[in-house]
Amino acid sequence: MTEQKDKKQVYKPKAISGFPEWLPEYRAIEQQWMDHLRKVFESYGYCSIETPAVEELEVLQAKGEVDKEIYVLNRVHADPNEKGDARLALHFDQTVPLARYVAQHFGNLAFPFKRYQMQKVWRGERPQLGRLREFYQCDIDVIAVDQLPLAFDAEMPAVMYEAMTGLGIGRAQIRISNRKILLGLVEALGISDSVSVTRTVDKLEKIGEDAVADLLKKEAGLGADSINKILQLVKLKGDARVLENIHAENEQMAEGIKELTFVMNALSHLPQGAAIADLSIVRGLDYYTGTVYETVLLDIPQFTSSVCSGGRYDDLAGSYINRHLPGVGISIGFTRLFDVLSHYGHIKPGPKSPTQVLVVLPSEDRRVEASSTASTLRKRGFNVELYHAPQNVKKQMEYANKKGIPFVWFPPFEDGKNHEVKDMASGSQTMADPMTWTI
Repeated sequence: MTEQKDKKQVYKPKAISGFPEWLPEYRAIEQQWMDHLRKVFESYGYCSIETPAVEELEVLQAKGEVDKEIYVLNRVHADPNEKGDARLALHFDQTVPLARYVAQHFGNLAFPFKRYQMQKVWRGERPQLGRLREFYQCDIDVIAVDQLPLAFDAEMPAVMYEAMTGLGIGRAQIRISNRKILLGLVEALGISDSVSVTRTVDKLEKIGEDAVADLLKKEAGLGADSINKILQLVKLKGDARVLENIHAENEQMAEGIKELTFVMNALSHLPQGAAIADLSIVRGLDYYTGTVYETVLLDIPQFTSSVCSGGRYDDLAGSYINRHLPGVGISIGFTRLFDVLSHYGHIKPGPKSPTQVLVVLPSEDRRVEASSTASTLRKRGFNVELYHAPQNVKKQMEYANKKGIPFVWFPPFEDGKNHEVKDMASGSQTMADPMTWTI
């Protein structure tokens, strides 16, 4: 009796939910978008940094609001003598890593420190369209020592407007407010629980005015007069002129109006409606202390929430270093945006390959000459493939068609013959010299 050989276990390939991957023609567009963002950020003087994927768990937990979404790192075969509690975790945004980075390299950085970061972050959320577990964020921040000029609050939306409109996805509108305005009113009304008010107002666009009023009454315990005053304020939106008629109830409110007026006036060079004052924007995160931003896509109705948001914070790295380091930043949820737009067909796929020219291999004995031709074209800056085997020309042409390669190069099949190149779009075929040919 012969022993039956063990059958090889075969797994059905499937993507892991919440961890996106794109076909080459979509990855090509993703890369183009990132190149564009990088170019815009650097044109304003922002330098690139990259921090590790992991940070200390206790440092990430200190931020609190996403505690349940943190991915912790554990080795499968961890040393039993090692500390039982996990020490490292994947970062869920780039603010905490930036705080640690600035504190650690404080003595070597030039302030105001302008940096951009385009990295993946991880959150243990329930995956759905536009909400992922692994995704790119593209951030810009400016950090200063002691005082941060308000001019940077105005620079943030100007940079992001240029970045967003350059992606070719229609009109972007940046909605700007200042938390001091609402917080000043809350203080003037004698409301002690400002957090409940700001987090409820932050839901205005999602749940509507009546629902917000109901929550302010039930959860914050506010009376009708206070609710009415808050709603009248947060419904204001438009250009800088809408701020002129707001009555400042106290110094904090007056300061917020003054700061927001400065930012809006500094953005008057943008097209009309590109940046508006919107007093309903408060951002749910309590570390924002002044200017806050949210960005919507006016021509993409399927994308209903903010694609680009941020604001000013008072002390970035206070837990690391005994210096006052105020900052302002704004971030694009890059993969979230890309996921939604590709799903609804708003992204035209790029080429399946970066190859511009396919050099035909006529026969094995012509390989050296074909390889030399490909090398010459590459040195001149073209992306060139040499076909891998001396198969019939029809098969090589089918390969070029399948990959969307725009030009096919025919080296001489015999000594003394001319090179020829075929334009796959027009079908025309002409003689060419690899030393002088241009697209």
